Amino acid sequence: MEALAVRLSGLDPYVDGAIRIVGFYDTLMRRRVDLPALARASAGLAECVAGIRLHGTGRTIRVSPHGTEASPPQQPASTTAPITLDDEEIGTVWLERAGSPGPLDEVLLDRLAIAAAAAVERYGPARTTMADPALVELAISAGSDEAARARALRLLGFAPDLPVYVVAVRSRLPLDRLGGLICPARPVKAAPLADVGVILAATVDPARFPADVRAGIGAAGSPDRSWRQARTALRFTTPREPVVRHTDLGALALLAEVPRDAARDNADVAAIGRIADNADDMEALDAYCATGSLRRAADLLHLHHSSVARRVEQIARTLDIELTGPTGLTRARLALTVWRLHND
Repeated sequence: MEALAVRLSGLDPYVDGAIRIVGFYDTLMRRRVDLPALARASAGLAECVAGIRLHGTGRTIRVSPHGTEASPPQQPASTTAPITLDDEEIGTVWLERAGSPGPLDEVLLDRLAIAAAAAVERYGPARTTMADPALVELAISAGSDEAARARALRLLGFAPDLPVYVVAVRSRLPLDRLGGLICPARPVKAAPLADVGVILAATVDPARFPADVRAGIGAAGSPDRSWRQARTALRFTTPREPVVRHTDLGALALLAEVPRDAARDNADVAAIGRIADNADDMEALDAYCATGSLRRAADLLHLHHSSVARRVEQIARTLDIELTGPTGLTRARLALTVWRLHND
């Protein structure tokens, strides 16, 4: 193969240049250089600014041909290539060449992307966000023994002394992107499991969930218990409260244990079912139950309080519950919650 490469390089200057680039990056990889060193070497080789960005952490490295940090603003990329690891795109590399791309820029970036993936795998941050679903299930299953669970967590990249939160999510966003958003700088793994996405993270920032994501967050501790808590919390999510921590539910979490038949036979829950097809009634009842005040519910709904008062009065007649009293309001809140737990 080497003899063939030498013969080809003698016939075609492009091939000669490509082979030299491949050898250049092979040497860098054998020396186990890190991302900043790769960027410096690439910028020097390309004689223009070279950049590396990791999606999971947002880390960006831009280096000038002189080996120093490139000054802002970032120029439009002349050529780009994805960094992939375990079939997941984890970042991007690019060149900022003035004018047209060079004839060997694509080859250079292809090798840079391969070298960057190897550096990420070797030095971190966490290799890839997506994990083997079987390994994640082993880590969170109640049927796993502690030795198997500890091994699964170790293989997933979680040290024994690291806290592990389990998050149950329903989202149109790819799980790897979501994991990177809520836990940008610490270990995080994700996998689809049945009809829900599972994220294991060393920390979780609820404020970083996008608006259209439903998520239940379990407490740190044993992953199997955190998983049960996360699934329960996910059941309590609503459009008004799309992200729920299990620790914030308190005694309300007990409602998730009410059997379906018992819920269906309860008069208050059955009454909620009678208005469930009327979206306006359900929205008004939800706002009133959430605030306990007609005026605050009206503000929430962007309606005049007299309109909300008439609607709540009509709902009260349908439910046969006196909603203006504390007992009736509590009954309505509980009934609405239980109905949602079994119908959402």
